[in-house]
Order: sequence, then C-alpha cells, then structure tokens
Amino acid sequence: MTNTTARIKKAGKHFEVLVNLEDAMKFRRGESSFIQAETDEIFRDLKKGDKAPETDLLEAFGTDNVNEIVKKIVRDGEVQTTQDFRDEEHEKKIKQVVEFLSRNAIDPQTKNPITSERIKSALEQAHVNIKNSPIESQVKDIMDALTKIIPIKLDTKKVKVIIPAMHTGKAYGVVSQHKVSENWLNDGSLEIVVEVPAGMIMDFYDKLNGVTHGSALTEEIRE
Repeated sequence: MTNTTARIKKAGKHFEVLVNLEDAMKFRRGESSFIQAETDEIFRDLKKGDKAPETDLLEAFGTDNVNEIVKKIVRDGEVQTTQDFRDEEHEKKIKQVVEFLSRNAIDPQTKNPITSERIKSALEQAHVNIKNSPIESQVKDIMDALTKIIPIKLDTKKVKVIIPAMHTGKAYGVVSQHKVSENWLNDGSLEIVVEVPAGMIMDFYDKLNGVTHGSALTEEIRE
C-alpha cells in the first residue's frame, strides 16, 4: 500500500493530509464513497508536521471533523501520484480498450472479430493517446487512429429512440454520445437515432430505462 499527500488551498490557506493513494483515486473516480486519512490530523505542511489550527479548519471547511475534511481535500484538491502508479493506471486503461475493441470491433473485409494481440499491436503502432476517461467518450478518436493501421470497424446497432418531453433533460446525456441524428418534436419530446457498439447495447438500454423510468420507445433499425 502506497501513501501519498493530498492537498488543497482554501480560504487563502494550504491544507495537507496523508492518504492511501489507491483508496484516494478510487474515491475521486466515484468507485468508493469512503476515504480516511492515514493520520488523525490535517496539516498546513505535512513534511514539517505543521498541524492546521482548528480555527483555520472551521473557516475553510465549515467543520473540524477530520473525516469530512479529508473527503473534501481528496475530491476537490490535488492527490500526488507516483510514476509507477501512473504507469500501472495507463496499462489498465490500455487493457480496457483492447478488451472493449475485441468484443465490439470487426474486420470490415472479412466480418470476423479481431484478436486482442492484433488490436494491441495496432494501438502501439498508431501511438494512440489513451486518456484516463470513459472509453465510449474517446472511442471515435481511437478508431480514427487504428483505421490507418488495420481494417477495423465497430460492430454497432442502430436504434431509433423517442424520449418523452419530461425526461429529455436527463436522458440526453445518455443518448447524445451515440447520436447519429436528432429531431425535436412539437410536443417537446425527442426522436433521436443512435448507433451503439453491439457489446454495449444492453448497458445502453439499462441506462436509458433508468433515466426515463422505462417510458422511452426504442426501435432497432436494420439496414
């Protein structure tokens, strides 16, 4: 387990706390709702052991509860990471991309799946910059780079969705990232055509039903 410093500047003052690096990053990504300090103190300077006065904590955070302050520092401040940790996280993200494409991509010439080894090799040859963000938000850029190296195409399903007016606000974020076309109807409802990777279609339906309480109408478009 690796400990690191999380810090923030608030109310014109610096605050630092010692936390577990892995736990802190899980908390920042929303993978965990719990994070605690490795010590029972909030510091102005952790290395010097300079503790933050209670009055400063109350002014900056509105509380002197260490657990609550730690959450605010980790969530809103800066968490120092090591090179080893960054390298490990990058390797995890590459693995996620390779797994995603091996499930969802095909060779458009043969219509056959593409092996993980071939995809990983193409990623390296294309020098693809894989970001620490959801795969679906960067898959277009990744595919644009890979098509210069190997014949590759996402196996997708095209779906027409009609979302009632009362749910368009919340639902738009779910459908917009897959949008092909959209048409706002006179009653305020949204008719939108989306193209979703085949391996994500059930997850897409789950999210859509969740934000519309099952009221969205869907129809798969076969071409």
